Amino acid sequence: MTVYQFDESNIRWHTIEGFDHLSYFIYEVDEINKGVDLLFKFSANQKIALHRHKANYRTLVVQGELRIYRPNGELKEIRPVGSYVATDAGGEPHTEGGGDQDVVVFFSNRNVADVIYEILDDDLQPIATFGLPEFKALLKAQST
Repeated sequence: MTVYQFDESNIRWHTIEGFDHLSYFIYEVDEINKGVDLLFKFSANQKIALHRHKANYRTLVVQGELRIYRPNGELKEIRPVGSYVATDAGGEPHTEGGGDQDVVVFFSNRNVADVIYEILDDDLQPIATFGLPEFKALLKAQST
């Protein structure tokens, strides 16, 4: 069977200062239906910031494997390419990252009440949040 690589040549990746090992490309911020659709790219063999999902979401791994870690660093789950997961808001705080290659994951955040992602410190205390206004601003900056 032929294995295909995800072609990201038409995607202009963006980063957020202070958030290592993470790139993004936003497709849509839907204020009426309260959703954000975007791609995240996590660096190979690295972890992004500790966080908690505060909105319902769907993920589809389109390249590589997504590794999910508990707050103590323990590997919780590996999602291979093609994995689709539908999850409600909440859940345990975690970090995520790529396997032996960068992982690209499509995220569809839905039914956003206020916050989509809550960024946490090592004591699991919120230090930053991202909601519709923040993603709207990132989308606007992305198109300049």
